[in-house]
Amino acid sequence: MAELLTRIQRAKRPPFHALTPREARLAYRMGAEILDLPRAALARVEDLEVAGRPARLYAPSADKLPVLLYLHGGGFTIGDLETHDSLCRQLSNRSGAAVLALDYRLAPEHRFPAAVDDAWAALAWLHEQASALGLDGSRLGVGGDSAGGTLAASTAFFAREQGLPLALQLLITPGTAARLSHDSHRRFAEGYLLDATTIEWFFSHYIDADQRSDWRFAPLEAEDHADLAPAAVLLAEADPLVDEGLAYADVLRAAGVPVQLELARGVTHDFIKMGRSLPEAVAALDFCAAAIKEHLKP
Repeated sequence: MAELLTRIQRAKRPPFHALTPREARLAYRMGAEILDLPRAALARVEDLEVAGRPARLYAPSADKLPVLLYLHGGGFTIGDLETHDSLCRQLSNRSGAAVLALDYRLAPEHRFPAAVDDAWAALAWLHEQASALGLDGSRLGVGGDSAGGTLAASTAFFAREQGLPLALQLLITPGTAARLSHDSHRRFAEGYLLDATTIEWFFSHYIDADQRSDWRFAPLEAEDHADLAPAAVLLAEADPLVDEGLAYADVLRAAGVPVQLELARGVTHDFIKMGRSLPEAVAALDFCAAAIKEHLKP
């Protein structure tokens, strides 16, 4: 990991916070899969529209499979179907489940809660339309990394309130807190891939400061975490978000929600997309796939 960070620093690419959102999106797309595993071949890869948004379906067979709605990371501001294509292929291929990736609306053109609304609408659509896609809408999961993990956690509340049969929330290095106040934000503020300035740049594009206690942005702030879907939480040790991820796992457990927690040592935020260089990334993919298999099985 340290060697990778050195190589990234030597490349001297401008940080996202020094770019416009449009420039940052292009830069992220260009570099997003350089360290990812090669895109795995799958029996089904289909572009479609879900609740009015572009989406992409991945499935390893034509069987009636369970399905995971996947929400990409990128600080609610960058990221798309292409930046997370390899990751979604790996999750589908390793788990045997279908994965539906959603291209939700991004800030600053679409500020909070647009991304939340898109995620909720997509889960409701998937529950209703899964059979038309040849999938099993009674075996649903939701997952995401970073900001997508935040959206996945929020979507679990929507499923609970709407009575949707959500079997899993897969939270990969999620943001869960209203403020950057946990100690890990100080420990890893600079030099660990995701720095404090970039986090604030993302948030300022997405949400007003006086809205940040809204539980749809900060799931830790929710009043009641009981009866949410079982959670698989994957965290990185050298990540500004690690402490709030641990705090969220604790809150879920205290509310009686089953939690599987994996803390990858010695790696940074976004490490799961570095499988070409990090064995920890491959182990993390296997952890996620095992959780999908366990919770979305018949």
